Formats: sequence, C-alpha cells, structure tokens
Amino acid sequence: MTETVVTRFAPSPTGFLHIGGARTALFNWLYARARGGKMLLRVEDTDRERSTDAAIDAILDGLAWLGLTWDGDTVYQFSRAARHREAVEQLLATGGAYRCYASQAELDAMREKAKAEGRTRLYDGMWRDRDRATAPAGVKPVIRLKAPLTGETAIDDQVQGRVVWQNENLDDLVLLRSDGTPTYMLAVVVDDHDMGVTHVIRGDDHLTNAARQKQIYEALGWTAPVFAHIPLIHGPDGSKMSKRHGALGVDAYRAMGYLPAAMRNYLVRLGWSHGDQEIFSTDEMVSAFDLPQIGRSPARFDFAKLESLNAHYIRQLDETALLAEIEGVLPHVAQGAELAGKLTPALRQKLLAALPGLKDRAKTLVDLIEQARFVYADRPIALDEKAKALLTAEARKTLAGLVAALAPVEPWTAEATEAAVRSFAEERSIKLGAVAQPLRAALTGRTTSPGIFDVLATLGKEECLGRLQDQAGLAAVTSDARA
Repeated sequence: MTETVVTRFAPSPTGFLHIGGARTALFNWLYARARGGKMLLRVEDTDRERSTDAAIDAILDGLAWLGLTWDGDTVYQFSRAARHREAVEQLLATGGAYRCYASQAELDAMREKAKAEGRTRLYDGMWRDRDRATAPAGVKPVIRLKAPLTGETAIDDQVQGRVVWQNENLDDLVLLRSDGTPTYMLAVVVDDHDMGVTHVIRGDDHLTNAARQKQIYEALGWTAPVFAHIPLIHGPDGSKMSKRHGALGVDAYRAMGYLPAAMRNYLVRLGWSHGDQEIFSTDEMVSAFDLPQIGRSPARFDFAKLESLNAHYIRQLDETALLAEIEGVLPHVAQGAELAGKLTPALRQKLLAALPGLKDRAKTLVDLIEQARFVYADRPIALDEKAKALLTAEARKTLAGLVAALAPVEPWTAEATEAAVRSFAEERSIKLGAVAQPLRAALTGRTTSPGIFDVLATLGKEECLGRLQDQAGLAAVTSDARA
C-alpha cells in the first residue's frame, strides 16, 4: 500500500508571514497536492514571550490570501507540552535520555574548555552515567538526550543530497528544561511523528537541526521523515534578504497591489525550475512540482520580475474578475478608502467599462486604482501639473465650444462623441489633437488616459458635460479678470 504523503508548514507566530515562509508553505502545499496527500498547519508557539495572537492571525490571513489551504485543524504546539514530556519519560525509561544537574558555572567552564581545544561538542557528558544519588540537593535537572558518541548521523536530503555529521561533534542536547518545558528540538520531532508527517520541507537554516532531530527519532524508535532543506532567498545583490530587498510580510505585497495568483507563480520560481517555463497556472504547478528540481543555491528576489509577472496576470483577467480583485484589496491599500466609499452599482458599471483601457498599462492593483481615479473623482476634479499647464485660456475656450457641440449628442457612445468632436475640430480648422488633449485633461485631470472617446463613453453624458463646464467656467472667470 502506498504511503499517503503528509507535509506540514510550521511557522513561529513571532511576526508576519514573510516571503520566505510563504514560499516554504507553497512548496509544502504543492508537493502534497501533487501526490494526493495532505498539508498540515502547526503553529510553533512555544516561545510564549514573543508569540502573539496578532501574528497568528497575520499568518493565517496571509496563507488564506495566497490560496494555500491546509488540511484538518490547526495544531498549536504549546498545547501539546504534556505529550512532549511523555515522550521524554519514555526515553528516560529506555535509557535514551538522562537527568543532568550541571550548574551554570560548570556549563560555562565546559564551553570555554571546548572552545580552547577547538571542539564543537560543548557539553562533556558529566552526568551521562552518574548516579542520581550524587545529585546536589534542591537542584532541578534538565533532561538530555543520550546521543551516540561514535559513528555518524546522516540524512538523504531531497535537495541537499546526502549530508553527514560525525556524532563525536554533536552534543547531548537538552530535551526538557529544568522547569519542565520542552525544547524546540524535542517538540518538533514528537509533533511531526504524531501528525504522521512523511516529508519535512523547510529552509536550509534548519539543516543542522536535522542531525539532532534524526537522533531523537532513532532514540524513540521512530522512523524519521524525508527531509528537503531549501535554500534561503537573497536580495538581488546576493546578500541576505532585508526589508529593502522585499523581506516584507505577505500582507505588504497585498497592500502594494499584487495578485495572489501572481505571487504564487513568482514564489514557485524562486529556486525551482521546470525547463524554461516562467508562467504556471496553479494546476500546472501542482502537476510539475518536485523536490529534486529545487536548486541548492539561494534564490534572488527581483521586484522587476514580480511586477512584470503581476502585470501579465492583470492583463489576463476579465474585467469582472479584475474588479473583484480591486474590491477585495481596497481595505488593505492606502488609496482604497476613497473608492470603497463610492462603490455604487452605477460606479461598478463605469469601472467595468474603463478597465479594458486601463489594465494593459497597470503593473499592480494600486496602479489600476490610481489610473481609474478619473472614473470616481469628485467634481471639480483635481488636475495634475501637466494638465494644468495644458489648460491655457485658449484651451478652456475650446472646452466651452465643446460643451455646445456635445450637448445634443444622442445616444452617448464612443462612436457618436468621436463624430461630434471631429466635426467640431474640422469646423474650426483645428487639429484633432489640439481638441483631444485639453478634452482629456478636463475629463481625467491628466494628460494620459485610455482612448479619449472611450473615456467619454465610460463617464456618461451628464458627468462629461459637467466636468467640461467646470473647466470652461474657470476660463470665463480668468478672461473676465483680465478684462
């Protein structure tokens, strides 16, 4: 019978879901989904001082936004402390662990001596075989693993290959602290075993932990999972990832206007490849993903590539789906409050009409919201500096003439308004551009926009004439003042 693949994502809730954690979650999700398995979620909240409910919420929200669903209930590691202690009692009973009463001063002396002798094994095993009867009174011991002193510990890593550690260099690590709380090393092993995890896919900063955890598995008589340690993500310059490179929370990428589908596609290509293919649907990712295709070198984060990919996904969405994405992101972006407060059914229809002319030039949803501002702007609309410069007194007189030329147009369509504007320009022997540019500035507040006749059709007759009258009215005031 084929074993069911079970992976797990196990974040520590001490901060947001960062980009590296999101990629780890994605790799675990893809590997399990491709094999009909399960991905479990375990919140490693044993660091009680740093773990927060806000961080847990941010992690769960980030996973949900990325579309990375997990199977079963979320497991909280701290709640399993009694089970972790039970496993240690089992080790004490079988001789796989022992009580250590070494004082801090003794441990410090061991450490200094080991450093002076160039040894990596810092604890000298002074309580490995000592009789408990000789223990100092009133001292609460730690419980240590009775690790093998000779031979080697090895894993066949799915990414790193075979990795070997000499046991003489590995300490008898602490399993339970003197206050009875389990250590991270112990808790991870017990939880992975009890949750039936078959594959541990995580960052290669955990690679050295694998040796110690493998020893705990062996001491408990359990089968260790398959390990895959993936390289970390570096900045574009090859240095350790920092905030300036993009080491931000997933929520920050949502606030910058990236689509979850684009983020998934970008993350899967950070360190993993499938031929020369760059763009993957979710189904294609699931069917193609495998661990040996992950490179051993750190991946480099590239904002320009992410923007390009995001622009592709924006262009591919139909207008209804794209508007849904825009509405979904409004609570998370600084520019969203203004639009959110105006979203009537009528405005939605105008936005749907505008999106075909906007989406080809947008890299993010924030770009789209900003470029669509002319659709939902209040009158009189604000003009940017270029638009102000364009609307000279002469241009405003042209706008006043356009009001009269456009007022009779029915039905109000792009074709009908174009015919009226062209006729207006011909009658006055003006080039179409000399009419279209001030028209664009008056209607959108900018000198760039989708096709001007599409803008006219999108905004509707009443709004267009009102905006033109606003600007033509300013021209009349200016002319009177000069007279």
